[in-house]
Amino acid sequence: MAVTRYGLCKSSLPRHVFAAMSITHPTFIKPSPHPLKTSPSLPISFYSTSASLSATKHPHKSKHPIVSLLDNCGVKINKDDVVRESDPANNVPDSIFSKLGLQLHRRDHHPIGILKNAIYDYFDTNYPNSFLKFDDLCPIVSVKANFDDVLVPADHVSRSYNDTYYIDAQTVLRCHTSAHQAELLRKGYTHFLVTGDVYRRDSIDSTHYPVFHQMEGFRVFSPDEWMASGMDATSYAANNLKKALEGLAQHLFGAVEMRWVDTYFPFTNPSFELEIYFQEKWLEVLGCGVTEQEILKRNGKMDNVAWAFGLGLERLAMVLFEIPDIRLFWSNDLRFTSQFSEGQLGVKFKPFSKFPPCYKDMSFWISDAFTENNLCEVVRGIAGDLAEEVRLIDSFTNKKGMTSHCYRIAYRSMERSLTDEEINQLQWDVREAVQSKLNVVLR
Repeated sequence: MAVTRYGLCKSSLPRHVFAAMSITHPTFIKPSPHPLKTSPSLPISFYSTSASLSATKHPHKSKHPIVSLLDNCGVKINKDDVVRESDPANNVPDSIFSKLGLQLHRRDHHPIGILKNAIYDYFDTNYPNSFLKFDDLCPIVSVKANFDDVLVPADHVSRSYNDTYYIDAQTVLRCHTSAHQAELLRKGYTHFLVTGDVYRRDSIDSTHYPVFHQMEGFRVFSPDEWMASGMDATSYAANNLKKALEGLAQHLFGAVEMRWVDTYFPFTNPSFELEIYFQEKWLEVLGCGVTEQEILKRNGKMDNVAWAFGLGLERLAMVLFEIPDIRLFWSNDLRFTSQFSEGQLGVKFKPFSKFPPCYKDMSFWISDAFTENNLCEVVRGIAGDLAEEVRLIDSFTNKKGMTSHCYRIAYRSMERSLTDEEINQLQWDVREAVQSKLNVVLR
């Protein structure tokens, strides 16, 4: 199965999908309060950080039907292209397919889009006509592009079916925007920002969601740029990177105290995290580093050095807009969406209601194959965004070596009060699905 130049196996998707997936030639964008809105992705990552709702009618409730055909930046994708129950390698549920193509980062009145544009403004102002912007690349990529091209080790946990959504054994929903990095380098781009929706199987709580948004920045330097400085290439790139990102942090958060923390990423060396002191605590803003030379050499940059950074847009938007629950980003409730306007960074979210949660406990004997991410996928598949949190509250092993887990599920709608009847039905359906799909024995 040959990999196409667009990073996908020909056997993975229909021909018409591939025909529309080429990275188009971008244009330089003049500094503007409204940067490029239509335009191509950083590794496991620099980033720290679905289902349809209940059918009960409510005046403020938005519905998210599972469609069978969607348009992703002009690419027509059938549900059967992504959700394949007959393929044992496929673990993409209907609820994740329904999020493809929504692209919150391309909505100028949405907190994610507002933050993206604020970052664009910074780079347009401080590096005019330098950084190309890509925000419309299809999230369906090859395993090679998602992992191999950015030097993710073969045994890295992120490659597992527990962490990544696989369409087939060679094709995934990107788990970071760096999945496009190698292709952009091969095409000759040297300064670029890449924004996109990314997908990871994850826990259920107020700060985690299986779909979120990232931005990557990448800059390549030629020898004459660092030789004139009297510094070695790596030091020059690292100093340039830190200066650029300190300026970005001040642009977003104001005059804040900052510190750099050494860390590790498989695709950069040295690697750093930038933290700021904000609202009386240290906050990790982003990860970054000097790109591994192997990545540059593989993609035709033999004599260059480069830096890269990556940040999670939801993580920063939750802080800047004071949004308490990550599920709110996906709400169509006018009481949420009407609070934000294009270009207005940092408008503080005003809670419009706080409906009470309903807690249900579930205990079962686990098998060796049990994982918490699989449990959360089952819960999301039944309860969708009504599942606010899944938390392990008790675990013990008996004399026979059998281990029991007890999980507490918090159900809560952000838009209405839930009835006892629907919560009891949800919990019953969750119990049945957990027992049938996860090979556990309910207690």
